[in-house]
Amino acid sequence: MGIVIFDGVAYGMLLFLIAVGLSITMGLMNFVNLAHGAFAMAGGYAAAVAMNSYGWGFFPALVLSFVVAAAVGAVLEFTLYRRLYRSHPLDQVLLSIGLVFVSIAAFTYFFGPSMQPFTLPPMLDGRIAIAGMEVGRYRLFLIVCGALVLGGLLLLLNKTRFGAMVRASVDNQRVARGTGIPVQLLFFATFVLGCGLAGLGGALSLGMLGLEPTFPLKYLVLFLIVVCVGGAGTVVGPFVAALLVGIVDMAGKYYLPEAGAFLIYVFMVVTLLLRPHGLIPRKGL
Repeated sequence: MGIVIFDGVAYGMLLFLIAVGLSITMGLMNFVNLAHGAFAMAGGYAAAVAMNSYGWGFFPALVLSFVVAAAVGAVLEFTLYRRLYRSHPLDQVLLSIGLVFVSIAAFTYFFGPSMQPFTLPPMLDGRIAIAGMEVGRYRLFLIVCGALVLGGLLLLLNKTRFGAMVRASVDNQRVARGTGIPVQLLFFATFVLGCGLAGLGGALSLGMLGLEPTFPLKYLVLFLIVVCVGGAGTVVGPFVAALLVGIVDMAGKYYLPEAGAFLIYVFMVVTLLLRPHGLIPRKGL
């Protein structure tokens, strides 16, 4: 049972790393960005190409994944997304789901339909004994990464001037502009940060989920479940939801493999019936 929980927590941490950016754009910026997985794929492919074609190490490739996904997010935010911030949610859905299919076609054309090869670095390969259990080093690394990102985001949003301005802009954009807060620039920076974190999660998924051109569509439902169950616009909510989804999914694979993903959907439906705004909704809901 301990191994199931540990593996579920590691899986949940990976889901959190990718989905937390979607929570920010949906909850704080009120933008339904279904193409969030495409930014994760961009970061993952950047890391894979850097390691497989240019001999980069794993950790420099992680940094590159964040930078590339953030850069792609910056370009698309400036050229496409900001034009639809005040549009109907259906327009946002159509744009973002269109970007998903464009990204799938583009990555299939340039990299082929097969999964990207990946070899764990020696220091993260193998297993290590913790509390009487033999656990994977890479899964332990995922847990550490998730905890660091969670702590960093909480400090950024709750303890810094940047976070205070973002919260003020979300609560009332007109008043925030009147006090001199650069709302458009803040939303740009927030969107880019969310895309960068997605890219980092995409690179980390190479060793657990694998990476192929259908990635943004294949895992879209999981990302949406994490955000909706946890509570859009928060950081702690998706974190808790991701851990629960990871544990439920891993327990199902261990004990009820014939059920497939059925348990995750049952968990989602029951949770949303009990907590329609998510486990930890943003204040004001």
